[in-house]
Amino acid sequence: MSQKLKEQSLSPEVQAASIGGPAAESLSVAELDERIRRALHAAAEKKALEPTVLDLRGIASFTDFFLIVTGANRRQVQAISDEIVEQLKHHGSPASRVEGYQNAEWILVDYGDFVVHVFDEKARRFYDLERLWREGGRLNVSPDDLAKLVL
Repeated sequence: MSQKLKEQSLSPEVQAASIGGPAAESLSVAELDERIRRALHAAAEKKALEPTVLDLRGIASFTDFFLIVTGANRRQVQAISDEIVEQLKHHGSPASRVEGYQNAEWILVDYGDFVVHVFDEKARRFYDLERLWREGGRLNVSPDDLAKLVL
C-alpha cells in the first residue's frame, strides 16, 4: 500500500465518513427529492415510527436512497405502505414493484432511485439496514422535520 493511500485511509475525514460521520450530518429533509419528502409525509400520516433516510449515493449502484420506517403491527405496516404507494401514484410516481405485502413483516416499495422499507419492529431490529449500510449518510427524521415538510 502506498504511503499516500495509507495517509488518506487514516485521515479523520475518511474515518468519520466510513462510520456515518460528517456525511450523515450534511443530509437534511429540505434537500431530499420531493417524492421522498412526500413518502415521509405519507408514512407520518399513518403514524410510522423511527423514519430514517440513508444516502447511498456513491456506495450503491442500484438506488440512491433508502427510506426506512417502522409500523407497530401487520395492519399498520400495510397501511403505511398503502398510503405511500397511493400518495406517490396520485402525484405521478407509481411504484416499480412492491414486495412482502402479504406477510407484512418487511414491505419493500421500489421507486428506482429510492427504495422504501416498511418494517415491523422485530424485523427492523433483525435486519438492521442502518448498520448494514452504515457507510452512507444517515438522516433520522424528527417530528419537527416532518412538521416542516413543504410539499
